[in-house]
Amino acid sequence: MNKIQWYPGHMAKAIRQIKENLKMVDLVLELADARLPESSRNPLVQELLVSKPRLLLLTKKDLADTSETQKWVNHFQAQQQAVLAVNSLHERTSVIEKKIQQVLADKTARQKQRGIKQQRLRVMCLGIPNVGKSTLLNQLVGKKAAQTGNRPGVTKAQQWLKVGKTLDLLDTPGILWPKFEDPLVGQKLALTGAIKDTLFAADDIALFALEFFKNKHPQQLIERYHLTAADLQLELPDLLLLITKKIGMRDDYERASQRIIFDCRQGKLGRYTLDQVPTSTKKLAEKNEK
Repeated sequence: MNKIQWYPGHMAKAIRQIKENLKMVDLVLELADARLPESSRNPLVQELLVSKPRLLLLTKKDLADTSETQKWVNHFQAQQQAVLAVNSLHERTSVIEKKIQQVLADKTARQKQRGIKQQRLRVMCLGIPNVGKSTLLNQLVGKKAAQTGNRPGVTKAQQWLKVGKTLDLLDTPGILWPKFEDPLVGQKLALTGAIKDTLFAADDIALFALEFFKNKHPQQLIERYHLTAADLQLELPDLLLLITKKIGMRDDYERASQRIIFDCRQGKLGRYTLDQVPTSTKKLAEKNEK
């Protein structure tokens, strides 16, 4: 499979703007896809945020495996990272506001001791393309303030949005990084919709999806595409061709590949999580349970 790369000019500009605006904000609201809590975090942005208070939101929790999401929440908490799993479409503003207040509690207390009246908190919202950022912001603001779309690259400019009586949110464009050192990361991002569909071969990503579901969630594949357990023993290309016929597309495996990708993105194959929690975290959790 060819390496997937995508780095439009507006993203380089966005990185510069983030650097400039970081000193103006109290906290960074970093969004990551709950289906890939590690792969959907931009390493370039991580470097910029080292000294800034941060709340990590795992979005699209309704599409992710519930038990895996909890493992990831435990993992980040073990790293002293404030984290919250959310559903961008239905998340209550009060839940996120309360969590932000908790993260900034020490700073607010210091200001109060110095006699500084609490101002509206200024929060920068960051995330890779199509992570549900604009959907969440519209939910928080209570109106269609940010343009949304189930495709990457919708938000092109930064804008300030007012949330309730306490928050000012700075919306920023989704930012990917120039090169994925691990091809697997590119495949995961392509499958979940963070990369434009024109930049990868649909059959490559469909085969990746089939391999994942065949190994992790075989029953979901069987039920969705009317397969048998024996069918799953086929080589992946042959399995793709069989599914192509099963869904009435004859030998148009390209269109069938697009259907499989769409089904994964829409949750029609059930909940799933592509990133595995690091083994060290699992062992630590098991030790604490004993």
